[in-house]
Amino acid sequence: MAGRLFSVLDAFEGGGGGEGPPVLRLTDIAARTGLPAPTALRLVRELVAWGGLERGADGGYRLGLRLRVLGAAAPCPRGLLDAALPALRALGARTGGHADLAVLAGPSADGVLCLVSGDRPPPHATAYGKVLLTAPPAELPRHTRHTVVSPGVLAGQLARVRAAGLAVCAEEFRLGEVTVAAPVRAGGGGATVGALGVTVSTVVPLDRVVAAVRAAAAQVRPPEPAP
Repeated sequence: MAGRLFSVLDAFEGGGGGEGPPVLRLTDIAARTGLPAPTALRLVRELVAWGGLERGADGGYRLGLRLRVLGAAAPCPRGLLDAALPALRALGARTGGHADLAVLAGPSADGVLCLVSGDRPPPHATAYGKVLLTAPPAELPRHTRHTVVSPGVLAGQLARVRAAGLAVCAEEFRLGEVTVAAPVRAGGGGATVGALGVTVSTVVPLDRVVAAVRAAAAQVRPPEPAP
């Protein structure tokens, strides 16, 4: 169901052929998604009720206010997300896991870890956070029996992650899940501007996931900052 809903939203990417916000009719949405018209109509109605789509007086649909508000609130720079999207899609397809891009909003030690998916997991308990943190946060709450809650142990992990250019975090936030992440660097080898990675089940062979994450992160070329 979620995949079909996302496909309806993806139908609006690239616009509707005119200037301004894209406007699509139900027949356009069905054609772009490949969904039967009755299924497309049901999903469109659900999105309209939620606020993700708006229906115009002419019967066309456009992206709704709720999506625009959420997009404006996202801390991830739009240029970085655009640059990372192809790598994220390829990483998810290659590993079968949930690929995501993360940035740290706020101070490097006590900032909030923000993922493009909308999640805000604790930085110290995920591979994304361990890529982005430069020092242990002031608070290290325990989420599972595997969560690292010792500042000294975490500091050592962060140093090794910086040296290796990769973080693997097994069941520290949720049991049964492993996150693997690598830094996205400005200019191909400059400062870290984000963390790209994937969440997979603990039964998935990590060697294949690690190789896929490294390759995906290396493909991302963040836009140069405006002078």
